[in-house]
Amino acid sequence: MLSFSFGLIGGTALAMLLQAPLPWAHRLCRVYIDFFRGTPMLVQLFLIYFGLPALLQSLDVGFTIERLPAAVTALSLNVAAYLAETLRSGIESIDRGQWEAADALGFSPLERMRFVIAPQAIRRVLPPLANEFITLIKDTSLAAVIGFDELFRQGQLMVATTYRAFEIYIAVALVYLVMTTSASLLFKQLERRLKLPA
Repeated sequence: MLSFSFGLIGGTALAMLLQAPLPWAHRLCRVYIDFFRGTPMLVQLFLIYFGLPALLQSLDVGFTIERLPAAVTALSLNVAAYLAETLRSGIESIDRGQWEAADALGFSPLERMRFVIAPQAIRRVLPPLANEFITLIKDTSLAAVIGFDELFRQGQLMVATTYRAFEIYIAVALVYLVMTTSASLLFKQLERRLKLPA
């Protein structure tokens, strides 16, 4: 939840920058998005947990990062890139007539986005946002590779002591299934509430 919240903030900021008339901002955002969408989450996790401290220590900067902040940072940075593209496409899918109508009413760019474009875009991007949230829940299992004690890591530790791999991994899978199904139902309910009346 923490990583999704940070990712949503970052993704929104990136999507807004992609709408701004600033070519340099577009290029920077594209580099960021392409890097985090084009490299495996596992590599990003290793870069933040192992690579960043090693780089800074080679520059004589004493720096270490704990497992939880490293996992949250990697997941947040990754999800921000995906959410930025989702939000950007939602914003750009709104008919140009809506933008022009807001301009004709004298709305500032911020008011236009807040009162006209964003409410319509949110309805359109809610299903992909739900998909990204569900993917993020499953991706937290990757944090086990740096020794972070999340659900999958706990399952691994139990298997190491009990040697009952099938039963334990089925239990872990069922817990993930319950979490993702609950998230899916929550987003479906939110989608129904935001749906315009016929």
